[in-house]
Amino acid sequence: QVQLVESGGGLVQPGGSLRLSCAASRFTLDYYAIGWFRQAPGNEREGVSCISRHDTSPYYADSVKGRFTISRDNAKNTVYLQMNTLKPEDTAVYYCAAAKLGRCFGSAYYTKPAVADFGSWGQGTQVTVSS
Repeated sequence: QVQLVESGGGLVQPGGSLRLSCAASRFTLDYYAIGWFRQAPGNEREGVSCISRHDTSPYYADSVKGRFTISRDNAKNTVYLQMNTLKPEDTAVYYCAAAKLGRCFGSAYYTKPAVADFGSWGQGTQVTVSS
């Protein structure tokens, strides 16, 4: 299985920026669709963004559209999540994960990534947005 490690989290003031990294080992990341999820205490794990192996039509949750950008650098075997104009409600543990079926959506009827459709998960990185 592909192994994923997140990094780049930390404490930032509202309006600030962070760039999260998801580094892969064992396999080249371009074989996989990679999703970013987040989970705050007491909340469901939420799909934030997802990028396909062909970089087509990346997914963004409505809450982050216009503020977050997902990208991949195949030479570095890494997927990034650039987070701008951060808000306190962005505070969560952020995880990256590899899709089981090589695509962001397990069903043509889905409109957002589902946790059950992702296999290998990183350990998460904490993002805290607070003044």
